[in-house]
Amino acid sequence: MTGIVASFAGAGCVDGFRGSNLQIDLSPFTPVQGPVIGAPNASVNELPAPVHFTIYAVQEADDPAQNQLSEVARFEIHRIVDKSSPCFIDVGEHVPHPGLHVTSFASRIKQDTGITDLANPPPGATEQQKQLVATAEVRMATIDKLVRPADPRNPTDMGGVVAVTSASPSTYPMMASDCTGAPGLIPPRECMDDDSNKRRLELCQMAWKADPDLWEGTDRVLTAPLNGITHGMMDLQRGPISPTPLGGAQLFVDSAFDNIDAYAIYIQADGQDTPGTPLYAGHPTMPTRGVVHVHLVSPINPALTAEMAIFTDLGQDDVHF
Repeated sequence: MTGIVASFAGAGCVDGFRGSNLQIDLSPFTPVQGPVIGAPNASVNELPAPVHFTIYAVQEADDPAQNQLSEVARFEIHRIVDKSSPCFIDVGEHVPHPGLHVTSFASRIKQDTGITDLANPPPGATEQQKQLVATAEVRMATIDKLVRPADPRNPTDMGGVVAVTSASPSTYPMMASDCTGAPGLIPPRECMDDDSNKRRLELCQMAWKADPDLWEGTDRVLTAPLNGITHGMMDLQRGPISPTPLGGAQLFVDSAFDNIDAYAIYIQADGQDTPGTPLYAGHPTMPTRGVVHVHLVSPINPALTAEMAIFTDLGQDDVHF
């Protein structure tokens, strides 16, 4: 496993834990969920937003139709930030405008400073004001790099940062049609006045409090989302802003994984009862004591692969720590 690795929820103290640690590297061209608002872009392998990924342990039968699937864990895959999300906002005491939609950050800073064109600032503009506007413009350019999809025509182009996250079927309140909409509707992204920012912040924080797994990323700290859990990154090999390697996620699950014939990952629509669409499948091997390795291959595209390592039955083997 390489790069940044973050823990799934439920990874508390190991004492008495009889489950397993599952680590996974997903191919950079694994499908990614599309924007919260707007249609997914099929040309860059995006899926509708209301889906999740489910890892199954498989007990195989002579008739594949009789295979038994047991759910191991669920996760989602998102671009590190979603500019379409009504709750992609600035939060915290350190930000100048809590609740401001980040896509309007540069516009609001220019409004605050009176500098609409950094190349031609008005008389009396201070150096600090110029720096604020320049920093805001750099932030917007960096976000565009973070969310840029991979180029399917260029196998070396990994695109922006993609996060493996907690899964949730929850959705945000509807977005108002204008800045003076009903109190229960989130103001549109372009509304950057103080009242709109306050209402947006309150509604987003209410949604996050109602569902701690509803994931919302931020460009400020990539591994610390506004809500939900960032479990790790897809195997991007390098970051879009720096050459630092990115990739790998891990989770702790209750199962000790005894006598499992195979593993599979399915794409499943939120609320769907059936397993969904198979994405990866593979059989386990154990090249190292206590560590199961699974080479997962797409049944549709053999060039699409993933690697999974399972440290089994942690409560019985202290060699892992």
